Amino acid sequence: MASSSMITVIYEQGVLRPLAPLPLQEQQTVQIQILSATTTDQVQKAIHALTAAGLITPPPGQSTIVYLSDKERRDLADRLGKAATKPLSEIIIEERGE
Repeated sequence: MASSSMITVIYEQGVLRPLAPLPLQEQQTVQIQILSATTTDQVQKAIHALTAAGLITPPPGQSTIVYLSDKERRDLADRLGKAATKPLSEIIIEERGE
C-alpha cells in the first residue's frame, strides 16, 4: 500500500531541492505532485478546518495533540475517580429519569 506525505521544496537551477531530509531509500522511485504555495496554503487551511470539526485526524507530523504518558493517564484517572460522587452509570440513569 502506498503512503503519502507532503514536503516543501524549492526549485533552483532546474532541480527541486527538499527543505528537510526525506525518509526515502537511495534510488527509491516516488511520484510527485506539484502544488503552488497558494494551493498548499488552501490545502492546509482545509485540513485544519476538517480536523477542528473532528471530521478527520491530522496527517502524520501535523498534530498539535500532546499525548499523556502512562503515568500521567493513571494519575488523571485517579484524580477523576476521586472527584466522582457516584458511578457514571447512576448519573446517566438519573438523567434519563429511569
